[in-house]
Amino acid sequence: MTIPGIHHVTALASDPQRNVDFYTGLLGLRLVKLTVNFDDPGTYHFYYGDHAGTPGSIMTFFPWPGASRGRQGAGQVTEVAFAVPKGSLDYWAARLNVARGEDDVLRFADPDGLPLSLAATEEGEGHAISRFAGVTLTERFAEKTAQLLTATMGYAAGDAGEFRSAQDLVRIAHEPEARAGSMGAGTVHHVAFRAETDERQLEWQQLLMRERLQVTEVLDREYFHSIYFREPGGVLFEIATDPPGFTVDEPLGTLGTHLKLPPWLEPDRAEIERKLPKLRLPE
Repeated sequence: MTIPGIHHVTALASDPQRNVDFYTGLLGLRLVKLTVNFDDPGTYHFYYGDHAGTPGSIMTFFPWPGASRGRQGAGQVTEVAFAVPKGSLDYWAARLNVARGEDDVLRFADPDGLPLSLAATEEGEGHAISRFAGVTLTERFAEKTAQLLTATMGYAAGDAGEFRSAQDLVRIAHEPEARAGSMGAGTVHHVAFRAETDERQLEWQQLLMRERLQVTEVLDREYFHSIYFREPGGVLFEIATDPPGFTVDEPLGTLGTHLKLPPWLEPDRAEIERKLPKLRLPE
């Protein structure tokens, strides 16, 4: 079996409105789902992506108002790269007010300090972000993580610690002296990889268990089903199913325009809405 690529990346933020304004306004992503953290419904869960929220384009956030800043370090995803059309980097450099380097990558950070980059690709037209280009993992000990990516998950090894799927790449930054990262605003909580079906996800679960990794039971996230495990360097990995997708509870044309709750939280809607910060949604 081979992982097709990244499904989504989930990070932590502090100010909900500032997060929405940055990712929909400045970066031009679509808010495809406005919901809550199913494990802590006192906070939002934002899903951004392309127009349909296609797996491989989805950046999600748990924004806790007033959350303290985290620290990037070993055992974390320390950069998230988006793909943009070749020739659009000058546009993005001016829009983001950052200087271009000599390569085809533009690096910057979001308002909470989360390291981001835009990588020029041959696909797409105009300037819009289309999908993830990849993620960077910072590891003290890279060998076992590299073995998991290649021998188990089917990524192809390339140069300089890069491991490529058909869709994107995972880069390992090997830093033996790096101190451990800490969770907080501006850090990635987990990276999720794609499983095409529920049946394929169960096959991955069994395979990972045979590899002596501690894998969770299947969890219902309403828009996909999830299993979680920690890779040898400590980064939290998820395998998420492509179906059912974000149109399971609202039409494509109105994605992200109303607070959606799973059935088990719907009886508490009034109390949940009372506690959540007020938001100004993108038009």
